[in-house]
Amino acid sequence: MKNYIMPAIFVGHGSPMNAIEENEFTSAWKEIADSIPTPKAILSISAHWETHGTALHVGEDPKTIHDFGGFPQALFNINYGAKGDPTLAKEIINRIPEIILTEEWGIDHGSWSILVHMYPNAEIPVIQLSINRDISVQQHYDLAKKLAYLREEGVLIMASGNIVHNLRLLKWTDDTNIELSYLWAKEFNETVKRMIINHKHEQLINYEQLVDGVIKSVPSPEHYIPLLYMLAIQNDEDKVEFFNDKIIMGSLSMTSVILKP
Repeated sequence: MKNYIMPAIFVGHGSPMNAIEENEFTSAWKEIADSIPTPKAILSISAHWETHGTALHVGEDPKTIHDFGGFPQALFNINYGAKGDPTLAKEIINRIPEIILTEEWGIDHGSWSILVHMYPNAEIPVIQLSINRDISVQQHYDLAKKLAYLREEGVLIMASGNIVHNLRLLKWTDDTNIELSYLWAKEFNETVKRMIINHKHEQLINYEQLVDGVIKSVPSPEHYIPLLYMLAIQNDEDKVEFFNDKIIMGSLSMTSVILKP
């Protein structure tokens, strides 16, 4: 019997190194997992899987995708062994036929770098949905709304990206006492948070008009778009809570959001 609605989350995932580090961000991911009902499955929308057309992984044993370079071998040694959920994937495309099934991908670091902390035993089935590079932000939002029913089916929808994501302008320093955030990054991050609190989805869809210089915060849309997948499934009754609300290295926002029924 359906007796609850699952929360939904948007996670600022940051560096792949978070997968093998213990820090304030990974601690919060663990706390989130401990604070919500155990999901039947996880549908992850990761910034790191872009496709022509919207794809959904259908394999029973999704491979761990190491979609990065120049990092320690320890990262490449990670094998997040969660099972897939072909039955759920097929049910989704029966409802939303514009989504196509594929076995060509798996679970990339936009998903598993978080999940190794949330569910380290990999006991929850995971299916991943791609970011369709051929549709507008509005179309992403409209597609995401069709996924809202999954919250009533015990599925945790986890969108993974970063509100501010400009790797070219990162400030590299080990001095944590220095205020690193660019003013434009702080302005965009705070504006987005305010729009989320006030349920201003239209403004967030048209994010390019939110502030001057937005192109510095969102030089390309793939890390911002996952946020729209969480917002589109927001209920009027949901409480909005932010966690990991911090900009690191000047131009990378770890700000994350959970919708709690």
